[in-house]
Amino acid sequence: MEDKMPTVIALDVSLSMSRPVVIPDCTEEYQRKHLAIHGINCFLDYLSNNFKLEFTSLVVFSYLWEQRVPFTRNYETIKSALNSVEEYNKTSIEAGLTGVSSVVTEEWNSVTPSQVILVTDGRTGFGQRSLKNSLETWDQRDSSGDEKFPLPFKFPCKLHIVIISNPNDPDIKSSLPLFEKLIEINGQGGELYVPDNSLTMQSVEAMIMRLQERYFKPYNGSLKCGNFKCAVQLFPPPDPYDMMQEFEEVHQEVNSNLEIVGFIDIADIASPQALSRHLVLPLPNKDPKASNSEGENKKEEEDTTQEEGKAPSFTVLLHGSLKVEGMVALTQVAENWFGILYSWADSKKKSNLMLSLLEPGQESVNWIGNVNNLAPISDFVEPPYGEDDNKTPFPIRPAEKHSYAQSCVVWIKPSGLQADIQKVLRHARKLPEKHQQFYKELNRLRRAALSFGFHDLLEAMASMLDRECTMLPGSAHPDAALQLTHAANALRNENATDISEMILPLRTNFSQETT
Repeated sequence: MEDKMPTVIALDVSLSMSRPVVIPDCTEEYQRKHLAIHGINCFLDYLSNNFKLEFTSLVVFSYLWEQRVPFTRNYETIKSALNSVEEYNKTSIEAGLTGVSSVVTEEWNSVTPSQVILVTDGRTGFGQRSLKNSLETWDQRDSSGDEKFPLPFKFPCKLHIVIISNPNDPDIKSSLPLFEKLIEINGQGGELYVPDNSLTMQSVEAMIMRLQERYFKPYNGSLKCGNFKCAVQLFPPPDPYDMMQEFEEVHQEVNSNLEIVGFIDIADIASPQALSRHLVLPLPNKDPKASNSEGENKKEEEDTTQEEGKAPSFTVLLHGSLKVEGMVALTQVAENWFGILYSWADSKKKSNLMLSLLEPGQESVNWIGNVNNLAPISDFVEPPYGEDDNKTPFPIRPAEKHSYAQSCVVWIKPSGLQADIQKVLRHARKLPEKHQQFYKELNRLRRAALSFGFHDLLEAMASMLDRECTMLPGSAHPDAALQLTHAANALRNENATDISEMILPLRTNFSQETT
C-alpha cells in the first residue's frame, strides 16, 4: 500500500436518473439524480472532516464517459461540478467502468490501491452495451483489444456500487445479481449498497453512512514513547493482515496504541520489505478522562483554538530527532507485529513522519534477527562480542549489500525513461567538463536497458549522441565531438550487450591535458 488511496466517484447521468421520486410528506419534487448528488455531498463532507489528504475524482457516464473533475483534495470543486451535471442518453455501466480504469491508470501507477464508488439508479441498459449483455460476453473478448472488458481492474481497487432506488422495486431485484457479479469479477473487495427503506434523503444518507463506516473509517490512535504520548492519525488507514500459512491462518489488526520500543540507525535497518506505509499525522489531544472539572474543560477548549501548527506535538519532536540523527524508531503496532517510524521526504524541502509496517513476526528483518534480542550494549555485563573493541554493537547486519538497499532504475512510466535519457544528454552538452558524470549516467542507462531486455534503446541512444555531435557549436571543445562519437560507437559495438563490460572514456590528448 502506498501513502495515498485515491477514490473515484462514478455518477450515472443517463435519462433514467431524471425519474421523479415520490417522498411522503414532502412538497418538493426530487429526481433520483438529486438524491444521488445529496448522498455524494454527504460523503464529500465526511472526507473533508476525516480524510483531508484523500485524492478524489468525479467521472460521469451514460453511454459514454467524461472525467468532470481530475483528482483533487479540494472537495468544493467536486460539489460545484455536481450542481452542473446534465442528463444524457441511455445507460452503459461498462462505459462508466472503462472511464474509471482510464483515469486511474493515467494518474497513478499500477500498485496504488484505489476505491471506486459507482452511483446509479439500478437500471442496466438495453441492447449491445447493456450490463446483461456485457456480463455474457466479458470473458470471450480479446484481452488486448479496445473492446476488452474493464474488469478486473489492472490495479488494486475495491468496487462499491450504490443503488439509488426503492429496494422493493421489482426491476431492481432482478438487476442486483448483475451488479453483484461485477464485484465478483473484479475480485478485490467492495460491496453493493441499497437503501434499507423507501427512497428518501434520510435513507440515502444512512446508506452512505454504512459505506463510510466500513471502508472509509479513519485510524485514530496514540503514539507512545516512554512518558511521551500523542494522539495520531495514520493515512491511509492500515488494513488488517490476513495470510494463510502452512498450518494456520494469521489474522492481525493494528492496535489503537502504537509504542516505540527502541531506535536503530538507518544504516543498520537498511531497506526491509514493508507491507504498507502510512503518513503519521498529529491529532488534537481530546482525552475525556483527563478533564473532569469545568475548569479543565474550559482550558481544553482554549487549547484547541490555538493556531494550527503552533500547538506543541510529540510527533514534531520525534520527526525532527529522527531526521537529524539519521535513525528510525522501532514501533510495536500489535502483539508480535512491528513497524518502523522514520523521516521521509517527498521533495527537497518537505519531509513527513512515516510508518512502514513490516511482516508480522519477530524476525521480519532477517539481518537483524529476533527483535526481542535487541538491546543497548550497556545492558550487558560482559561485551556480547568478547573483548574485541572493533566489533559493532547491536543490531548486526551482514557485510554484503542487499539488492533492495541500493538505488535502482525504475521505468514504470515513460516520464521515468525520458528523465534518465535527458540526464545523459545534459551531461553530453557540457563535455568535456562533465565527462565523468556523462559516462557514469550512460553506463547506468545501458545496464538498465540490458536488465530489462530493452536492447533497442542502445541504438536509439547512439543515434541521439550522433545528433548531439552534429549540433555542437563551432566554439565547442574538440574533445566533446571525440567523446560523443566514441560513446555512440561503443553502444553499437558487439560487446555492448555484455552487461559485465563498461563504456570507458576515450583517452585523448585533450583529456590528458584536462586531467
